[in-house]
Amino acid sequence: MTAKSTSERILDVAEHLVQVRGYNAFSYADVSKELGIRKASLHHHYPTKADLGVALVTRYRTGFLDALATIERREDEAPARLAAYVALYRGVLRRRRMCMCGMLAADVATLPRAMRDGVARFFAENEAWLARVLEAGRSDGTLAFDGPAAAAAAFVVSSLEGAMLVARGSGGLAPFDAVARRTLATLAPPPPRKPTRRRSG
Repeated sequence: MTAKSTSERILDVAEHLVQVRGYNAFSYADVSKELGIRKASLHHHYPTKADLGVALVTRYRTGFLDALATIERREDEAPARLAAYVALYRGVLRRRRMCMCGMLAADVATLPRAMRDGVARFFAENEAWLARVLEAGRSDGTLAFDGPAAAAAAFVVSSLEGAMLVARGSGGLAPFDAVARRTLATLAPPPPRKPTRRRSG
């Protein structure tokens, strides 16, 4: 396996810090201490914290889109794709982290413009992907919901992001799992109605 470059290692550490602390709660000193390198080396790769932040968001968005493409290759049915999507969030939470763009959204008012744009694109891309999955499921009868698929997609994303926050506060996965199950259940088609038997006269 090829050793990671210094710039990749910097991104790894910074991403972890954002996911557990938030963007405004870490500094280059934290990264340099974790990696055992001088701050001058950090500035060589990422001259400003804004440059580092943009690189973080770009890499996170790319990685998430790759994960969505993998889901599409592995799963054919809309319900299975939704379940795999939920598993992406749960996997992050199991590592005692939060969705990085979710954490950045909490600090959005203080982020540089380029970072704000990247975070917005992350959520827009997620909702667009989900809307396609949801619409396909409604078309083939494997999913059911009222209104536009885009609205249902926004509901799914906001439910999962909120569930991560609650689970983080409680220190366990149970609150997230409960919300995830409930969210998926609201999108399941109703069971077929049993035919009623006519009484013989």
